Amino acid sequence: MKQNNLMPITLDIQKKGNIIHFTLHRLLSDDHLLALDLETHSLSLLSDGPRLIMSQQFSKNEMRVFLPILESFPHYSPYEVLLAHMESDNVTANYIAFCRKKLLEAQENGTWPLEMRPLRRTLSSLRKKLHPFNLEISTIRERGCNLTSLSLS
Repeated sequence: MKQNNLMPITLDIQKKGNIIHFTLHRLLSDDHLLALDLETHSLSLLSDGPRLIMSQQFSKNEMRVFLPILESFPHYSPYEVLLAHMESDNVTANYIAFCRKKLLEAQENGTWPLEMRPLRRTLSSLRKKLHPFNLEISTIRERGCNLTSLSLS
């Protein structure tokens, strides 16, 4: 039986002050990492050295949505989590449950597209800013989003 020698998709996170470093195994080269600056709302791709390869500025909403997607990598981040982060500075388990209930009611009432419009708008602009990093946000219908490689999606 042939063994699969592919390295599993994993995430390493290191926080230094307002900057969080993410090593996204199998999405980025082994010698690259992402640096997310929470204060300036910017994402930088760094290589060994460190050497800046590229940088991108995010809006407040883009940052609020991107962080839970990054933190849930390689899994998906549920829509109720993304919505809670977009709507509140203080996201709690109770607020996520409230957002889950709101989205379930929207599905039942047929108002899902209206409820999701602000999040979809933010995800659309975020995707455009992530494409130069060869990153994509993939959606799982009525479930959530995850981070993938643009070349693999």
